[in-house]
Amino acid sequence: MRTESKKISKSSWPKLAVRKWLNIKSSAERFHSDYDATTAAIAKERRRSCSDRDRYVVVPDDLSEGWVMDSTSGMKKKSAPGPGTGGPDLRMFVGTWNVGGKSPNEGFNLRNWLTCPSPADIYIIGFQEIVPLNAGNVLGPEDSGPAAKWLGLIREALNSNEELDNTGQNSPKSSPRYCLAASKQMVGIFLSVWVRADLCNHVTNLKVSCVGRGIMGYLGNKGSTSISMTLYNTTFCFVCTHLTSGEKFGDELRRNLDVSEILKKTKFYHSFKSLAHPLPPESILEHDNIIWLGDLNYRLASGYDDTHELLKKNNWQALLEKDQLRIEQKAGRVFKGWNEGNIYFAPTYKYLTNSDHYVAQSSKSKIKRRTPA
Repeated sequence: MRTESKKISKSSWPKLAVRKWLNIKSSAERFHSDYDATTAAIAKERRRSCSDRDRYVVVPDDLSEGWVMDSTSGMKKKSAPGPGTGGPDLRMFVGTWNVGGKSPNEGFNLRNWLTCPSPADIYIIGFQEIVPLNAGNVLGPEDSGPAAKWLGLIREALNSNEELDNTGQNSPKSSPRYCLAASKQMVGIFLSVWVRADLCNHVTNLKVSCVGRGIMGYLGNKGSTSISMTLYNTTFCFVCTHLTSGEKFGDELRRNLDVSEILKKTKFYHSFKSLAHPLPPESILEHDNIIWLGDLNYRLASGYDDTHELLKKNNWQALLEKDQLRIEQKAGRVFKGWNEGNIYFAPTYKYLTNSDHYVAQSSKSKIKRRTPA
């Protein structure tokens, strides 16, 4: 695996802290990948066979209806493909998980999460809080150890030689193998994009961008990590975010501001300008297709007791009517023109570790009560 980063020595900790406080970019454009995107771009230009695998079809206007509905928590911007865009009809899996600062144990298996009835062509996996959000991790050198563990587990899950059949038994795996197109970490936010191995040579213009929205509005304990890429002639942007937390009145407006600032400050810088090819997108909204995922932290605008009463009845529709994100979006204050996949599961915030019970259900102190969201 090619690594686009350097280990930071302990002696540079004070200097790095100052750079983070002043929001000075440090190796912000470096990322991890299984292959050299430059070599892939050359290979794409040289390949001129007329086999079935090189056949082009028009991407439909509703590209990704399948993968938006299958996403764990993803939002897609409404946008029609630009003139001349094209490529195969693709299926994407989008998943996001706030792991609460916990590193995976040895032998941890992600196959149950990543396995779907029809294997996807592209997997977009986002994490939040892969490291504890303490002062050392926020201000000091980046701890890439947990990220490496998660990458190993994802690779193992996607490239396992066996998978479970409909009867729950192991059977030979016939699905394609996957390679890491790119991964990027900013403190606890970690995003990785995996593509089917035979698509690697058609991925170009890989770029990353990070925006800190945490302490002082700059540091990386909150914010976004984004990956931009071109597949065939279609541009994609994947945005993994961890927005401002809090249940106080008005906190949803702070989350709205996070979204606005991320859209404004995310930039993908390209070092070349070719007259023969259009300039790749430099901002999020310039892409043909955009996926926004993560821990957005929008809560349920409902009382603690009312929420639990609706939970007992599995009344998801009534809960969704109280969802701050839906309320803010309908009011036109955030994500105007974006689509979200169907919600068909219980609130995911906040469970006791390794249980199906919410924190609020086991807390006697009103101060510690957390309304599910």
